[in-house]
Amino acid sequence: MPIKIPNDLPARVTLENEGVMIVTEADAIRQDIRPLRIGLLNLMPNKVRTETQFARLVGASPLQVELSLISITSHTPKNTSADHMLAFYRNWESVKDEKFDGFLVTGAPIELLPFEEVTYWPELTRIFEWTQTNVHSTFCICWGAQAALHHFHGVPKHSLDKKAFGVFRHKNLSPASPYLMGFSDDFSIPVSRWTEVRRADIPEDRGLEFLMDSDEAGPCLIGDPAHRMLYMFNHIEYDTQSLGEEYDRDIKSGVPIQLPCNYFPGDDPTATPENRWRSQAHLLFGNWINQVYQTTPFEISKIGT
Repeated sequence: MPIKIPNDLPARVTLENEGVMIVTEADAIRQDIRPLRIGLLNLMPNKVRTETQFARLVGASPLQVELSLISITSHTPKNTSADHMLAFYRNWESVKDEKFDGFLVTGAPIELLPFEEVTYWPELTRIFEWTQTNVHSTFCICWGAQAALHHFHGVPKHSLDKKAFGVFRHKNLSPASPYLMGFSDDFSIPVSRWTEVRRADIPEDRGLEFLMDSDEAGPCLIGDPAHRMLYMFNHIEYDTQSLGEEYDRDIKSGVPIQLPCNYFPGDDPTATPENRWRSQAHLLFGNWINQVYQTTPFEISKIGT
């Protein structure tokens, strides 16, 4: 089954060219099934790029998925046109009475700010609480994961002397986890952040599950069954060129930045990087969607009850 997204969403052409199946609203209505409702709270500045990245992974499922794009009500994006936001996004205040089978919270380029100094922090904490009654399973990425872990468990983030930046080897810590079904013992994931969560700060009495980590980059994926959440601190959703584009952006802006580790062949920034994480990204999101499908109530109104 395909993913249902708006007909004019810029991501649509990219996904169709990649072979991702797209369904129109009229065709979706004719199919006698209940699609999984997945919400994407997009906090990234390049919203079109991020929409495509997550729609690509969610849309690879054999299930019919309805993707809803959601924005913070109290924040006006500076890097995305008002027309795009008006055409394709609904703010959280307008959807807070609805139920979702799955919900994604992206990263945001504000990680060096204390959480409480982020302008939309009060609304984001309300959203995190709302997921406990209106969402069956929530998947938080990078800064979004740090923010959720801090909100629910008081875990701090720590600034790094230099950016954790590159493609790092990671370990499968829980092969029996339904989220890691089919994963190798060793695999690569892109990392791009100025802060980190430390294992020593993770409370041992909260039922948190370490699923992936890296000797170089630290904790990567933590499960939180009590809150029906996954915390992914790295960017497994990134495109092949994402780290290179971040590197070029920082160089042009005069931001001190080193070459991303293990990314450019021969550490040559003019060489074309090879994507070594695409299969892991599809596998992780496929496992998450499958787990949501297997455990969510058939009657969506019963989510959270």
